[in-house]
Amino acid sequence: MKKRGHKLTRNDRNGFLFALPWIIGFLCLSVYPLAASFYYGFTEFNPVSAPKWIGLENYVDIFQDPLVWKSLKNTLFMAFISTPVNLMIALLLATIVTKEFKGRGLVRTIFFLPSVIPMVAATMVWIWMFDPTYGFINNFLAHIGIVGPSWLMDARYTKFALLLIGSWTTGTTMLVCMAALQEVSVSYYESAQIDGANAVQRFFYITLPCIAHVLVYQVILNLINSFQYFQQVYVITSASTGGAGGGGLANGGPGNSILMYPLYMFHNAFTYMRMGKASAMAWLLFVLVAVLTVIMTKVTKKVTDNAGGE
Repeated sequence: MKKRGHKLTRNDRNGFLFALPWIIGFLCLSVYPLAASFYYGFTEFNPVSAPKWIGLENYVDIFQDPLVWKSLKNTLFMAFISTPVNLMIALLLATIVTKEFKGRGLVRTIFFLPSVIPMVAATMVWIWMFDPTYGFINNFLAHIGIVGPSWLMDARYTKFALLLIGSWTTGTTMLVCMAALQEVSVSYYESAQIDGANAVQRFFYITLPCIAHVLVYQVILNLINSFQYFQQVYVITSASTGGAGGGGLANGGPGNSILMYPLYMFHNAFTYMRMGKASAMAWLLFVLVAVLTVIMTKVTKKVTDNAGGE
């Protein structure tokens, strides 16, 4: 027994040593930055001076800053408008590629390909496509007799341009929906056909209830990603001729119409060197996302229970 106990102890020690690099990385690169940012949120801090404790002043400043509310409004638009749009597109594409037809593998590859293209490169291509004079989109609209807008230079259309960019990269969500659709038993559809149900009725009364838990889970993931929406707007506002922001110090497109919360947080940290305020903004974003995640998790449980009951 002693020999066995010694062997277990040695195995535990070896296992701990193998895990030690990850533990050190987790403590140094995750736990410490989280704790430090929480502390910096209560300080006046920039890279050239030591943190100075100011209590809740950063949080008071955040709630009094009109650009914070502007950026939060833009972010909520992307979260609650782009998420259902992208999910519907992904579900439509998944429905198409689950059908049996020649060249299905190629079609799946084409639909998924945009998701593996680097976002910066893809956004630069979209900037060219949105060009009001030489861009592909306006040239195409001109061929059918429609005068295209200045997508990235007019505050009325900038968010719709972002929706188009987002709808192009739904490949990952499409794959998840495709896997969920393939798990639905064919016998359900056969029974519904015998009862005289048409395609629309089968979709709403069989397909959606069976994959509801997957769809709600994808909604949660997409909402979380929407609150971290940064790369596209940063590239657009930095590289596009229409990226010069108005309506404040922040560079968030015309009239700050695409000033997202993470972008404004980035500007506070690295443009204005208000790292204490940026840290406080990050924690408020964390609380908001955590609350939404809890709510959506409860919704998921209800949807799953209802689907199971039916």
